Amino acid sequence: MQFVPDSSVIFSFADANSPAQDLRSCVHLMRGGSKTFFAASRLLPARVRDASIALYAFCRVADDLVDEGDGSTDSLAVLTERLDAIYAGHPQDLVEDRALAAVVQMHQLPRPLLDALLEGFAWDAQDRRYNTLEEVQAYAARVAGSVGAMMCWLMGVRSPEALARACELGVAMQLTNIARDVGADARIARVYLPGDWLRQAGIEPMAWLKNPECSPALQSVVERLLQEADRLYQQASQGIAALPADCRPAIMAARLIYAEIGQQLRREGMDPVARRAVVAGSRKAWLLARACVQARWVRPQPQQLPSLPATAYLVAHCAHAAGQLSASGARSAPGAATPAKRPLAQRAGWMIDLFERQEQLRRGRDNRNWMSNGVR
Repeated sequence: MQFVPDSSVIFSFADANSPAQDLRSCVHLMRGGSKTFFAASRLLPARVRDASIALYAFCRVADDLVDEGDGSTDSLAVLTERLDAIYAGHPQDLVEDRALAAVVQMHQLPRPLLDALLEGFAWDAQDRRYNTLEEVQAYAARVAGSVGAMMCWLMGVRSPEALARACELGVAMQLTNIARDVGADARIARVYLPGDWLRQAGIEPMAWLKNPECSPALQSVVERLLQEADRLYQQASQGIAALPADCRPAIMAARLIYAEIGQQLRREGMDPVARRAVVAGSRKAWLLARACVQARWVRPQPQQLPSLPATAYLVAHCAHAAGQLSASGARSAPGAATPAKRPLAQRAGWMIDLFERQEQLRRGRDNRNWMSNGVR
């Protein structure tokens, strides 16, 4: 299938060496290696779809490079050098670098957000362990909170409050994934639950990995993590009012459906080792309808909440970048809302599919490392 852009596509097709040609190559990369993302990305509003494809293509290649380098300083140095060239306006002669450079130039995307994501990739490749909730949140801020901030920025939203809530939504979704995938992660010798919570419940993480099984003690730890995710979902909802009108229902639906995973886990008896909780299609349909109503009536809260400590640095970097843009008079690509042309279910599906794909890549990478190195 040939990629045909919308009339509002941000790239120009003036010549074969244009950014649009690079974008087509990024689309080909997504089709060949990330079919779920490719299909879902076509459902994005046109004003952010192409930028998101270019961004994801670079992140995927960066993830592979860190993985192949086993989280070494050499691979991170190579990526840092490539980002240096991209942000200097002279990207290396690589498709994904040239495409990302066009996005950076048009949207003035803050560099620290990409640095944070790469750091999260490196933490996974280094097989980091997390002893406290704050350490788990720091990891989630990098691999998911940064994505929330970048998508918020690409939508044209610069408010520190909205960016803080977007980061928190990403963190909440990551915490939900951790709770749901306890068994899947254990089978590849990974545990993301806070180590001190496990020990308080009488579980030694490394010993448990040798024989992972569900128990009341484990369930109590998973429940604590879900409660923290629920708190962040509630807090993140306050930022949806700041998003473009045609994005609000999809973001609200993604927030409701992902939070429902935790509820489903509870309904099934809280056993994430034996099974992976899945929200039924009929339940999703009900949540989609609910999201339509809630998104229409969502209003900014008079009380401005502080950023989650783990994501505060991401918000601060965005605020600094926005201040520099304002002082210089520079303008990034407009993020004004346009009438929604796609069903809510499809737009919400993109958000969920993107996050699911990210988790599949992470687990696949960890599985390869485990097969090569054995249980640590």
